[in-house]
Amino acid sequence: MEKIIIFDTTLRDGEQAPGASLTAQQKLEVAFQLEKLCVDVIEAGFPIASPGDFKAVSDIAKNIKKSTICALARCLKQDIEAAYNALKPADSPRIHLFLATSKIHMKYKFKKAEAEILALARQATKLARRYCDDIEFSPEDATRSEKEFLYRVIEQAINDGARTINIPDTVGYSYPQEIFSLITDIKNNVPNINKAILATHCHNDLGLATANSLSAVLAGARQVHCTVNGIGERAGNASLEEIVMAIKTRKDVFGSFITGVKTREIFNTSRLVSSLTNFVVAPNKAIVGRNAFAHESGIHQDAILKKRDTYEIMDPRDVGILKSQLILGKHSGRHAFRDRLKFLGFKLNDEQLNKAFGRFKEVADKKKVIFDDDLRIIVEDETRVIKPVWQLKSFEVTSGTKIKPKASVVLSKKGRTVSGIASGDGPIDAVFNAIDKVTGYKAKLDDFRLEAVTAGKDALGQVSLKLKIKESFFSGRGASTDIIEAGIKAYLDAVNRLEHK
Repeated sequence: MEKIIIFDTTLRDGEQAPGASLTAQQKLEVAFQLEKLCVDVIEAGFPIASPGDFKAVSDIAKNIKKSTICALARCLKQDIEAAYNALKPADSPRIHLFLATSKIHMKYKFKKAEAEILALARQATKLARRYCDDIEFSPEDATRSEKEFLYRVIEQAINDGARTINIPDTVGYSYPQEIFSLITDIKNNVPNINKAILATHCHNDLGLATANSLSAVLAGARQVHCTVNGIGERAGNASLEEIVMAIKTRKDVFGSFITGVKTREIFNTSRLVSSLTNFVVAPNKAIVGRNAFAHESGIHQDAILKKRDTYEIMDPRDVGILKSQLILGKHSGRHAFRDRLKFLGFKLNDEQLNKAFGRFKEVADKKKVIFDDDLRIIVEDETRVIKPVWQLKSFEVTSGTKIKPKASVVLSKKGRTVSGIASGDGPIDAVFNAIDKVTGYKAKLDDFRLEAVTAGKDALGQVSLKLKIKESFFSGRGASTDIIEAGIKAYLDAVNRLEHK
């Protein structure tokens, strides 16, 4: 059996998705779950980018022991030194260098010739190697680079101490056959390639990131860069759960390959990342979407009951999903509530449990039954890492076909109560305008989504939105059986993220 190294970049490239910013504490929470998932390498961040990123990488390096901790650095002295200093506490540190090698990047981004790029790569790799034994080098935009120059850069990086050579499809330009050929050509034309592990880092601009990554594996790559839920720049990265489960499921194709990933932790990891980034997982998302193991057709249902394999190529339990859900209601006690949360992967202290149980009872009074997805939302709302600066005390809305919608809100900030009244094009617009009056922020709504968490007229409504405030984007999420209240909670969640920036 041959192991495929899973390099998770959720906390670096994944966080670069607009609106996906995480605090240092949230990053550490994700890192603990990634360690539980048993990924081989955690790319914890880009230390030179900000003091917050430096702290996050350092905190992860101190606390994570089972995975290699990686930090990104440009081929610049200050970047490399920042990465080294952030990684000092790590038991198994790695510095990941990157430098663009495509003509378009060299001409317009660097304004440098090939010889200058080679010199920068050499200096950086040698310097990083002085600080750290484990060096990964990425020729950025490799799939659009001239092959002969690419071969020279890779050969030099290996000679200067790089242990891993990563081939990025930086703009998601390639297709599977092309990636296969490129990896093959590198193996055949770089004399010292046997001294390094080949890796791939694929973006999803054409929806081919997973296919391209798997094609690279078949061609000889032994490390795959990926992110939980496929989040990342623009259209995202190759999806960790898709890569891992494709290798596990298609033994006829990948029979000699394995990963060390504990697949039964996939679903819990997906939901944690979704919760903390406020990026909703699409219902039809492969492996972890709400409908991934759902069957509505009567023909399908009948066949599944007779033999599951007729319409399911994977056992949902292998990714941490049960076929059925435990239904909780208003008569359920604290013990049953706690046990179900434990099964779903939540570890709450007594204070958090009490808060979540109180909210559960409130929701249960409005809903006939409480499903697992309801529970996740309830717990996430009550145990957010970000402490609210602005909190909702009360609101009132008047709206109708013959009157202009008007809203009043009462908010509190550090014990001080402030109220505001405003009108709008609709009830949601009116309450948002009223919040802006109270907070003093002039926020522009960039995205607004409402979905029912579960089925039924009494379902929890979940609002996910994105605000543009002071030229920056902030995401928010809120849930309630009242969709206006859910919208207010989401709006305040985004504002509170600004307060903590």
